[in-house]
Amino acid sequence: MLVDLARQEAVVWRNRALLLFDRVAMPVAVCDVYGAVLLANPAMAAECGTTPGQLRGRDVLELFSPREATQVERIAEALRLRHRSRYQVSVRWRSPGGAERYGELTADPVSDTVEETPALLVMLRVDGEHEARGAPPAERVTPSEARILALLAAGATTARAARETGLTTDGVTYHLRRLSARWQAANRTELVARAYALGVLAPGVWPPEVSAAEPG
Repeated sequence: MLVDLARQEAVVWRNRALLLFDRVAMPVAVCDVYGAVLLANPAMAAECGTTPGQLRGRDVLELFSPREATQVERIAEALRLRHRSRYQVSVRWRSPGGAERYGELTADPVSDTVEETPALLVMLRVDGEHEARGAPPAERVTPSEARILALLAAGATTARAARETGLTTDGVTYHLRRLSARWQAANRTELVARAYALGVLAPGVWPPEVSAAEPG
């Protein structure tokens, strides 16, 4: 009986932790010691133009290219020796809109015991970007954002959009807030109208579909 209660409590706390993880505005991921993504929040996925589920198994250093290879070599050697310091890597990557961004990845080894092989809690700090030439940033949306907009145009609720895209409701809300800020839309009706005006959604089609010019 006590074991069952302990398991139930552990599940409750795990679900609470995952909910908090999804709500964090900073891009965050959990990786294995080799850098493969085990878990990513919507903010991290948005930097890569995809969904958290699609990031699983991807090499974080392929998504975010180190600016100095020697940094990675030093970290790999430290991890082999089971050092548990905080590690920082200067990186660059392409945003979904095509601009080159640069910033810093911070990796903290975490594990229950000193002997256990640690996982890496990875956080991304965006320092700035170089605009992509000829790319109108307001029109650029990620495949996830385009799919969410199509669902909203069809009258979907946040909960349904989350089910259809494989995101959490918080993940859907995160994408909608980003779009609202980028397009200066006051509500979801304005978001959908702007999506049609910018050619993100195909005109004259029902149910609403992402334009053939958009990735998806």
